[in-house]
Amino acid sequence: QPNAMGGREVGGLANQLAAHMDFTPDAIDRVQRFWQAPNMATQPGLKAVDLFNAVEQGKIKAVWIMGTNPVVSMPNADQVKRALQGCPLVIVSDCIASTDTTALAHVLLPAAGWGEKDGTVTNSERRISRQRALVECAGEARQDWRILADVATAMGYGETFAYRSNADIFREHVALSSFENDAAGFRQFNLAALKNITDTAYDSLQPVQWPLLQPEQGTQRLYADGFFSTADGKARFIAVSVRAPANAPDADWPLILNTGRVRDQWHT
Repeated sequence: QPNAMGGREVGGLANQLAAHMDFTPDAIDRVQRFWQAPNMATQPGLKAVDLFNAVEQGKIKAVWIMGTNPVVSMPNADQVKRALQGCPLVIVSDCIASTDTTALAHVLLPAAGWGEKDGTVTNSERRISRQRALVECAGEARQDWRILADVATAMGYGETFAYRSNADIFREHVALSSFENDAAGFRQFNLAALKNITDTAYDSLQPVQWPLLQPEQGTQRLYADGFFSTADGKARFIAVSVRAPANAPDADWPLILNTGRVRDQWHT
């Protein structure tokens, strides 16, 4: 969760492309040209609950789970377990050898733990910070990006995933953020000032907020100029109404119990 914003920046949500771009025709075309991708997703994918429903229905034949334990953390965990038990290929990357989810894996890949990772995280105020490893990876564990790149190479896509370091990936991330990102169609997620960052500068990177158009001059507060990220530049106010609970307590049923099995409760 401390890097939830960072996950969105790199396209970690099913309903977004990388660099905070939506599934619009222009954005799809832009990302496809940037990566010179012969194939490109053209519509949002499945969110977590829908994903495991599709696995159970046999619509998804392979799933790769990284850094989470859905057999425990998902709502309707028994259904998630059934789905994975019937899936032809379940791959799990984790820093914990034995979990309820790894028990169902056909392939288990040892991943780096938080103190072994090296890269960046972004918090909810858009502040990018360098995360530096405290210790070397234990045993055969590898960084998540290295696992992905090594698997891609084994599948014949080595030229596309020829990263030497996480700094290489960060430079590509910066390049996409600033690709065709100008006054005519400015996107707030823009790291243009870091486009020529060296390995040394990346290693010593200090916390900074995006959009970042000038070196060491991050943007502390968005929209202070009164111009917003909407088609006409105006803010949107949405009025909401109070809605009572579906099951209110009364004299016969005076208690409300929260078992933790709610839609927005994640992790274990």
